[in-house]
Amino acid sequence: MRKIFILLLLLINIVQICGIMVYGAEYHVSVNGNDTNSGTETSPFRTIGRASQAAYAGDVITVHAGTYREWVNPPRGGTSDNRRIVYRAAQGERVEIKGSEVIKTWTKEKETDGVWKVTLPNSFFGNYNPYTDVIYGDWFDGRGRVHHTGEVFLNNKSLYEKESLDKVRKSELHSKSNNPESSKYTWYCESDTENTTIWANFHQYDPNKELVEISTRRTCFYPDKPEINYLTIQGFHISEAASQWAAPTAEQIGMIATHWNKGWIIENNLISNAKCSGITLGKERSTGHNVWLNDRSIDGALHYIEVTFRTLRNGWNKERIGSHIVRNNEIFSCEQTGICGSMGASFSVIENNYIHDIWEKRQFIGAEIAGIKFHAAIDTQIRKNRIRRTGRGMWFDWMTQGTRISHNIIYENDYWDDIYFEVDHGPYLVDNNIFGSPINVKDISQGGSYVHNLFTGIIYVAPDKNRYTPYHLPHQTEVAGLSIILNGDNRFYNNLFVPVNPNVKYTYGLTVYDKTGYPNFVDGNAYYHHAVPFSKEEHFVSQSNFDPKFKIEDKGKEVYVSFTVQGLNELKTQLVTTERLGKAKFPKAAYEQPDGTPIVFEKDYLDVKRTEHPTPGPFEQLKEGNNQIKVW
Repeated sequence: MRKIFILLLLLINIVQICGIMVYGAEYHVSVNGNDTNSGTETSPFRTIGRASQAAYAGDVITVHAGTYREWVNPPRGGTSDNRRIVYRAAQGERVEIKGSEVIKTWTKEKETDGVWKVTLPNSFFGNYNPYTDVIYGDWFDGRGRVHHTGEVFLNNKSLYEKESLDKVRKSELHSKSNNPESSKYTWYCESDTENTTIWANFHQYDPNKELVEISTRRTCFYPDKPEINYLTIQGFHISEAASQWAAPTAEQIGMIATHWNKGWIIENNLISNAKCSGITLGKERSTGHNVWLNDRSIDGALHYIEVTFRTLRNGWNKERIGSHIVRNNEIFSCEQTGICGSMGASFSVIENNYIHDIWEKRQFIGAEIAGIKFHAAIDTQIRKNRIRRTGRGMWFDWMTQGTRISHNIIYENDYWDDIYFEVDHGPYLVDNNIFGSPINVKDISQGGSYVHNLFTGIIYVAPDKNRYTPYHLPHQTEVAGLSIILNGDNRFYNNLFVPVNPNVKYTYGLTVYDKTGYPNFVDGNAYYHHAVPFSKEEHFVSQSNFDPKFKIEDKGKEVYVSFTVQGLNELKTQLVTTERLGKAKFPKAAYEQPDGTPIVFEKDYLDVKRTEHPTPGPFEQLKEGNNQIKVW
């Protein structure tokens, strides 16, 4: 017996030393189960929440087909990357987690065709009523009216909230919407001390015969305390939560929200219909919650600096916070962001996600809206994502350092731009991307490197001399200093400029960097169709009158680009490396991997190996004449 015990101890040590992923118990959840069951496959629990109470590090929760209308509030996490708690949909089964409830008790308004109402006791909502909770927060703009966190859904499509019953009855189209025709489906609510009444215009549909739901929970998957680490959320359809505005100065609660912790994996999920944000990798409440809204005596930027230092005192560092993986998800129909995070997204990987139709209703606006919106994306890697119809594709706001944005396709963002860098000091890398909107980059930063990208629109450049913003020690959260933005200190190597339908009001290419506050380093770029080179660039190709006829062909699950090139063989480019890029001015930090190792940009968008004199743009194997390339 003693020998067996010693052998078991040796095996445990070997497993720990080798870092082998070990699963413990597996708990099962089924809509036909019961929370008094044991949680086995033959005796499953009824709710995911009950399984979360049973699971400990190393355990797996397998959820079977059906709809689960609950807020999953995990009480504990795993203990390491190899001892996780895994929440997963059973293989091949459709599992939905919804922040809504079905309503089948609508009565028709006699005097108005298409308008129905339902009156619910406030007790129906428990301790949270989204129809009394108003959207608010720092940098939120309701466009002069009230917006509730609640929502009404007809067959999984959200209706448009109106500010009066009369506007529901008239049901005029909302011209600012990305899909004005859908905006004729509307709703309005009123509440008193006892009841909440909702009116909705369903037009030709009978809501008691269709699937009609109203959001009743503020989130679907969120621990109510921070530092629940090392969870995996895998394979679910998550939707219809009444998520609140996620300002960077606030506790950020999306439909899936990490709550100031480390090491989550969020993968292979379908995430849709959040009132504000789909996934949040954000901060917690004790370091500030909408602090500018509550104190207008100082500027919002000063408030955020104070919040930054409070988070540092609260343990914001690589050992405790961030290092999440968000991959292979489809995220759509969220009215603020697909993914956002203030400081909690640091050291993370965001890859192979399809994010689309964000902020499509456009009933409110604010300074936190994008497909991806990160503050302090330190050493975060954003790669191989497809982002379209999001108003703004990506927004990197403050403290973008050690960040790499690589191999993404971003297009059809017609309101703002594909990517916005706001008051960052670098170093950050933008390489092998396809930018397909009228405005590709808004640059109110310094210290960026743009390598082997394809630009179809303009780059907007401006300084910001009024805000002092932080920069950090390399690969750390510790603040090294503060500076204003004079713009410049950028690198542009081996990019391809192919403007689509250039507007004479704007300047295309890199001449916009001719007069920035700090020098820029530019070489090896190709400019077509009215794009203008940087004034001090020595090696480039410029064919201003040549139209490459660039097109993005979106075929649903697949995306192709097609365009024509000529004259690229005349350009003797050089391979780009960490050594060639040098160091960003203020952090005095190199453009390198998060672990400090150098980068050689030797692979293109399709992972084809580059030659000694690589082709400008993201594709190495271009031929003279027309090219059609599958990019997704």
